[in-house]
Amino acid sequence: MSSRSTRSSKPAHTRAQHPEKTHPAPNPAGPPPAKPTQPKHPAERTQQRARQQTASAPEFIGMDIGGTKIAAGGVTPEGHLTWRRQTPTPKGGPEEVFAALAALIQGTTPTAVGIGCAGPIDLIAGTVSPVNIPGWRDFPLKARVEDLIRTPVELAGDGLCMAAAEHWAGAGRGTDNMVGLVVSTGVGGGLIVNGQPHPGRTGNAGHIGHIVVDDSGIPCPCGGRGCVETVASGPNLVRWARRQGWRAPANADAAHLAAAALHGDGVAKAAFDRAGRAVGRAILATAVLADLDLAVVGGGVAQAGDLLFAPIRAAIVEHVGLSYVRRLKVVPAELGADAGIVGAAALVAR
Repeated sequence: MSSRSTRSSKPAHTRAQHPEKTHPAPNPAGPPPAKPTQPKHPAERTQQRARQQTASAPEFIGMDIGGTKIAAGGVTPEGHLTWRRQTPTPKGGPEEVFAALAALIQGTTPTAVGIGCAGPIDLIAGTVSPVNIPGWRDFPLKARVEDLIRTPVELAGDGLCMAAAEHWAGAGRGTDNMVGLVVSTGVGGGLIVNGQPHPGRTGNAGHIGHIVVDDSGIPCPCGGRGCVETVASGPNLVRWARRQGWRAPANADAAHLAAAALHGDGVAKAAFDRAGRAVGRAILATAVLADLDLAVVGGGVAQAGDLLFAPIRAAIVEHVGLSYVRRLKVVPAELGADAGIVGAAALVAR
């Protein structure tokens, strides 16, 4: 709330002191408030107006919950992030994980809260059972946050939140039918259909990471074999490269692999080519099924740039046949690490 000046008014004169003057009846509501003191410098006036606008506008909180970190932030009705907090995801039991989440938003007074969480989730029950957060199984996340913050709460999968963020304030602006992908330690996704987030019956629609792209591939924790995630996720990229003879430190990750590829390492380049083609085939299959015209790709692995995007686009060109998906575009995400927060806020702000 913006503060007002407390500058005192000149005391009123009484009839006994000045009988020749008449005065209006006293205002039962008290004297009118003093006008705020206006800064003299133009830059100071601009800053004051910005503070007043921010203070008076409704603010929404978005939360992004994953196996590595939990992040929260304030988001304006226009999709601008005003503050951000983050903490590592605890490895303990359900209450330890929830306590870390609660500490990020304790004491805030948002208009509403949107939560994006790693899946699977159950929108019907308001529960989450993230594969990468073992402490939460059928955890009643929606109800617990509502009890904590006493304001409306909406829940969605983290892939859908990424897609919603890019559609609202990123690379998907102006597009009504798109898929958003996060290629990172896993591969997730979400759909925008007819201009609206499409969660599906339980909230898990658009889970592109578990489209099978290699029948002879390795088993996936989802129960399938050769899913996109087993080929293109960061850890699986590195595992495949090591099996092909790539030599790197024990703690090497996809960023190290990308650096090696950029320096001409043939195995590292082959790993990204294989991953990109798998992602491209999955994007095309999704576009054919849902009649999409855009794919927005983000996440840590996507930071490799053309090492990943060139084979994605090559696979689409190679396999596209149906006329209605020939104009399908693939573009990098714009919002980076803030997409999960902004997209979660979009659940309640739009």
